[in-house]
Amino acid sequence: MLDELHARVRSALLEAAIDPMVNVAGVNSVIDSCLVDVDPSAEMSEARRALLASFTGYGALQPLFDDPEIEEIWINEPGRVFVARGGRSELTTVVLGEGEIRELVERMLRASGRRLDLSHPFVDAMLPDGSRLHVVIPDITRAHWSVNIRRFVIRAAHVDELIGLGTVTAHAAKFLEAAVVSGLNIVVAGGTQAGKTTMLNALLGCVPAHERIISCEEVFEIRTAHPDWVPMQTRDASLEGTGEVSLRRLVREALRMRPTRLVVGEVRQAEALDLLVAMNSGMPAMATLHANSAREAITKLCTLPLLAGQNIPGDFVVPTVAGSVDLVVHVATLASGRRVVREIATLSGRVEQGVIELADIFGDRGKGLQRLGGFPPHPERFERAGFDVARLLHDSENHMRAA
Repeated sequence: MLDELHARVRSALLEAAIDPMVNVAGVNSVIDSCLVDVDPSAEMSEARRALLASFTGYGALQPLFDDPEIEEIWINEPGRVFVARGGRSELTTVVLGEGEIRELVERMLRASGRRLDLSHPFVDAMLPDGSRLHVVIPDITRAHWSVNIRRFVIRAAHVDELIGLGTVTAHAAKFLEAAVVSGLNIVVAGGTQAGKTTMLNALLGCVPAHERIISCEEVFEIRTAHPDWVPMQTRDASLEGTGEVSLRRLVREALRMRPTRLVVGEVRQAEALDLLVAMNSGMPAMATLHANSAREAITKLCTLPLLAGQNIPGDFVVPTVAGSVDLVVHVATLASGRRVVREIATLSGRVEQGVIELADIFGDRGKGLQRLGGFPPHPERFERAGFDVARLLHDSENHMRAA
């Protein structure tokens, strides 16, 4: 019955020249017309929802999109559709045909303006609801299309909202808020799906309202309600091989847009050099980076700028990193699936035998995030912003002892 109704609706839409992605009301009208002679039973109500999802939504995947607890959806092959819920993966009962997967991907890409073909077998795009789509096709994959849809279930607008989630302690959150307001350069590091973007969004919620934020990303992921914010994303080359806009170009252009705060999402390559130059110019900046610890994040930041060209020497990069980055916030995912801050480290600016000095302000030594011995640089910036760093961290120590 459903297959017959689906064919009738498709035929009616083609005859009426209705684009389901543009004219949702028209699709509703056609579906109602096709169901007019059918009893309006509960079964037909389910059929109507299935038809609407098929033509204007995401078909068999629509129930997964409607589930607020699902963080990510991925398809390895037509009969193996997985989801992530609470940081853990689950195999669903959804089964799709090869044609359905291709049709769904094409529908998802229509709003993004990005393309997928043999010459461009990868695509990274944003869906209308803000989810991030990544697709790889054969012969890069062995036989089937690989589809990942990363959704944003929890959107913390401020670091205080991460306390209730168990991501960070109240003491560390108070310090991070002060560090952002004081204009420190902050790098958020962690593995895939560790909560880097969530942490970055929460930190941006602490930026004073009078500041101007310019963000640069490969695909829009940063979310903030800041009143003066301009988000920018990269652009792929056209079929003629022209028109590409790289992340390096975005960072350079951002500096011409009168920012008081620069944000770079997912530093992966030579754009690390442009980020360091911006940080070293006296303008506060934030960025995310894949790394397994704060120390590894700093090591990686000392390596990535070398990709910018052979004329970039390591003896220039290392002291530049030491003098530019102030804090590294390392986030990780526990075995339970909960995302937590594992350490908040500081750079003193000193380099010994090519190694940057690093100290933990807060760290997890097996008993949760606790105050350790490090102190942040630039106490004068905290003072200008109205914070007493020594008292801020001392209050944390007293609170921990009382607990």
